[in-house]
Amino acid sequence: MQRSAIATAALLTACASPSPPPPAPAPTPRPSTTATVPAAGRLNTPGAVRSMTEMRQQAARRIVAANPNGTYVGTVPDILLAIPVLEIELNADGSIRNIDVLRRPGQAPETLQMAIDAVRRAAPFGDVSRAPKPWKFAETFLFNNERKFKPRTLDE
Repeated sequence: MQRSAIATAALLTACASPSPPPPAPAPTPRPSTTATVPAAGRLNTPGAVRSMTEMRQQAARRIVAANPNGTYVGTVPDILLAIPVLEIELNADGSIRNIDVLRRPGQAPETLQMAIDAVRRAAPFGDVSRAPKPWKFAETFLFNNERKFKPRTLDE
């Protein structure tokens, strides 16, 4: 009798606590349909470029990706805080050879150094050895009142 009572209790206990449902399968990541800007703060390995137009586009996307808290990608405001312009000269491997200032902003002069630092954080910019020399391009930094910038190349 005692054995059957224990067996019955074990059977009731097993029936009272149903097993948890199997975990739902993890969602399958979808590939991105836009290759404009890599995930915030994360830089992909830059690809080789064959023209300086490709170089400028790739560099602008890298500058935004390398500076996620200092950039905006929406509409450019009608009135900008500052507009520094830099000329970036590269080595064949895409590393920075030189940065020249083409335009110093009249107000908010600190934005010039912010732009230079943003370019340095985004380097290297990819193999340019197959592009025609000189390996230089200019970038205009459109700073809004929050001191966040957008590379003008992304609006072209």
